[in-house]
Amino acid sequence: MNRNTSELTIPLEVAREEVEPGILSDLMVLTKARLSLLVIITTFVGFCAATDGRLDWLLLMNAVLGTTLAAGSAAVLNQFIESNVDRLMERTRYRPLPAGRVKPAHALALGIAMGVVGVAWLIVTVNALSAILAAATILIYIAAYTPLKRRTALCTIVGAISGAIPPVIGWVAVKPSLSLGAWVLFGILFTWQMPHFLAIAWMYRDDYAGAGFVMLRRDDVTGSKTAMDSLLYTFALIVITLIPYHMGMNGDIYLGGALLLDGVMLLFAVQFLIERERASARRLFLASILFLPLILGLMVFTKL
Repeated sequence: MNRNTSELTIPLEVAREEVEPGILSDLMVLTKARLSLLVIITTFVGFCAATDGRLDWLLLMNAVLGTTLAAGSAAVLNQFIESNVDRLMERTRYRPLPAGRVKPAHALALGIAMGVVGVAWLIVTVNALSAILAAATILIYIAAYTPLKRRTALCTIVGAISGAIPPVIGWVAVKPSLSLGAWVLFGILFTWQMPHFLAIAWMYRDDYAGAGFVMLRRDDVTGSKTAMDSLLYTFALIVITLIPYHMGMNGDIYLGGALLLDGVMLLFAVQFLIERERASARRLFLASILFLPLILGLMVFTKL
């Protein structure tokens, strides 16, 4: 739901957010509609991974809808809180709130309403645990990640926790318990977000610093610590992506595909460590974008 990565879900929006004024386009920016696709995909994967036999499509749609509403709520509330700061960054100054196209009170009401409806929808149509996780995602993102962004680089870890919850919601919609499979999904999303976001943070470090965001370690002038962290989290990601095979969830095709994808991620993480330039950070970022849907797709289509 993501982020830091993750703006709730993982932070994929690195281009300048400049759109034509309009109610629909402003709503899409406020709720980070492009990131909703990631929430839908990861919730779907969690649901499929937990399902034995045929999918319950109605339950799946209810789980996705509630989770997506919660993700949208966190995105809106985050922009409400940071509207003054967003005016300072080139890539966010054109958002509806800093540009003055949407009133803060309207954004606040929308964010609260989406959160309440999303959590309530999960309680009524799915189960209580999925609703608790959705509510926790919003609270972690708004009450912890958002204020920490101006205080410590540890905010990225907190944001990654929030962004790793959607697939767990999908899992518990089918099996209402935090079993090993749910933790594996959480681990993949969590560790994936770190090199993904650290690459973004390095590319846009001046923009973030100018707005007062502490997205990188304050003493990391050369980027060596950021790049090393990216490499270490990539190693952790590799280990976790192999667990489904050893658990018997997926077979040899998954193992081969996972090893190939892991190798690509490792290659670009090592390049980032060696070069520590914008170009190498961008290559790692792009590799991570391709990695996630491919590894999740493998998990779904090679499920035993």
